[in-house]
Amino acid sequence: MPHWLVIDLEATTDEGGWPVTEMEIIEIGATLVDRKGRELDSFQRFVRPLRRPLLTPFCRELTHITQANVDGAEPLGEVWPSFERWLDQHQARLEGWASWGDYDRKQLVQEWQHLQLDSILSRVPHMNLKQRFAKARRLERPLGLNGALQLAGMQFIGQQHRALEDARNTARLLPLVFPA
Repeated sequence: MPHWLVIDLEATTDEGGWPVTEMEIIEIGATLVDRKGRELDSFQRFVRPLRRPLLTPFCRELTHITQANVDGAEPLGEVWPSFERWLDQHQARLEGWASWGDYDRKQLVQEWQHLQLDSILSRVPHMNLKQRFAKARRLERPLGLNGALQLAGMQFIGQQHRALEDARNTARLLPLVFPA
């Protein structure tokens, strides 16, 4: 049975947001699931930002990620190879990867280019689950993750704006966009 990887990133930001070019990944969460959304494996790591190492109060409050979490973490150039080693064991069955919206894909592509990293994910299809869900439900415009879960009759499980919990909740919506 083919597997899907659902990824969510948390990144440096401030009130009002920053352009993607100024954001840095501070947490990677990924869940490997089957087409029914059942988790087979997961990955979570904090990442130490280098350009703006101090998290803003807004960022800490939004994500519940502490300064100590990122200070004790490795930078992305060291975390990403760990992620790739973890993902490599699942590569043969990987059909594609998904994220809620297109931010995560754009942020990763930017970081891969900046750090000159290669990724298995650059060779498999990406699905913008936010758009696919909106299309499947014939919505005029896409919803946020929490709104989509509520529309599907589900409640968010865990802490919002934490990478692995967001990825797991996103994965719960994956079966709703695949034809039965």
